Amino acid sequence: MSSLSTHVLDAVSGEPAAGLRVTLERRSGEDWQLLGAGVTDADGRLRDLAPDGLGAGVHRLTFATGDWFAATGRTGFYPEVTVAFTATEDRHHHVPLLLSPYAYSTYRGS
Repeated sequence: MSSLSTHVLDAVSGEPAAGLRVTLERRSGEDWQLLGAGVTDADGRLRDLAPDGLGAGVHRLTFATGDWFAATGRTGFYPEVTVAFTATEDRHHHVPLLLSPYAYSTYRGS
């Protein structure tokens, strides 16, 4: 069964983005089904976003970056970052996010 984790780093400070809310959804026809949600730990990680399995298909992670920047006393350009991806293999998937107030980057991790 597939699983999913994420790791969020603040690219400006070089520190983990602790306390950032993340949701995981899977596309179901024209709608989205919530699979999991959580808040990053002190190391900026969420280790198991799909406790019941990821399953094949199109998924999206939504990072509540605007709320996180506000909580850290900063203003960001993106109120949220949404990363859509397709899971086709039964394996562990890892989607890191590098974050700054005016830019972000992501990739398929291992």
